[in-house]
Order: sequence, then structure tokens, then C-alpha cells
Amino acid sequence: MQLFSKNTGYIKRLQKYVKSLRKFRVIHRYIGVGLALFLVISSITGVLLSWKKESELLQPPTQKGTNTNIQTWQPLDQLTQIAQTALINQNGVEAQSNPIDRIDARPSKGIVKVVFEKGYWEVQVDATTGKVLSIARRHSDWIEAIHDGSIISQLFKIISMNILGIGLFILVIAGLWLWYGPKKVRQLKKGK
Repeated sequence: MQLFSKNTGYIKRLQKYVKSLRKFRVIHRYIGVGLALFLVISSITGVLLSWKKESELLQPPTQKGTNTNIQTWQPLDQLTQIAQTALINQNGVEAQSNPIDRIDARPSKGIVKVVFEKGYWEVQVDATTGKVLSIARRHSDWIEAIHDGSIISQLFKIISMNILGIGLFILVIAGLWLWYGPKKVRQLKKGK
């Protein structure tokens, strides 16, 4: 009678592990398929973003100004006006209605980067002389917008990043069980 109860316990445990492996396989498969497009986009854009400082195609290199002493710099409003004028001169009328997104002051380089909202344009200006050092597109900015979903909307960014994060967490847990579960089943069968 005791032999039968040991075998029953063994069979129940084995069935429990096998059942959970089947469930985790289904979960892993459907979440993986559901997230596949997001994962491909996120991985490709992530690789590109990791190279943004290394490639002039993705982001213009930071120029060097004549003086790193902030006290010799021209006023910020004057530097932004110089940048706006330079962009208008290069791109014509469309640049007139292009508001400034951000201003990035680089004291160690003696420059100010003025980044515009439309077209991903960046103008680098020598902060002391006001000379325009560079006018170029920041391709890394639109790649980042694709990467985080903000190219569609802020709401889409929040929702998609949460779905991606939670989905990846579930994939990792399911993947670990799908790797470890069969080992546990084999151990049970050997210990029979």
C-alpha cells in the first residue's frame, strides 16, 4: 500500500511539472509573437543609438569654440538668434516657423547647441564669437523617437514601453522555467 502512495505522489508531481511547462510554452509563444515587432524595432534602434556619438551620420560631432570661460560668452538670447538666422539662411522660409526645442550649453567646448523642434536640426554656435560652427540634422533624435514610441505620441510611448517591459519580464521568467523545468522532470524520472 505504501508503494502505491509513493508512486501516486511521484506521478502527481511529474504531471504538475509537465502541465506547467505546457502552460509556460503557450504563454512564452504568444507573448513572444505579440512583442516580436516591438522587440525588433527596439533592438535595431537601440544598436543605432549606442553608436550615435561615434558616427557623424547619426549625430553631428560637437565642435570646439574659441573660449571655455563662460564670462566671455555672448548672451543666450543672442546666440539663439544667431542659430535661428543661420538655419533660416540655409533652409529658407520653412525654418522661420521652427521653434527651439532645447539649448545645450557645453562650457568645456565653448559652444552652444541649439536644437529645433521640426526636422531634427541642430546649430552649433561659438559662445564667445557667435560664429556658426555647424548646421546639421540630428538623426539620432528621430531614431530615439522611434525607439521609445514617442514618434507616435506620449501616451503611446508610455503604454508601449510598459507593455514591452512587462512582456520582456514575463518572457524571461517563462524562458527560465522552460529551460529549468525539463531538467526537473528528468530528475524526477531518474529518482523514481
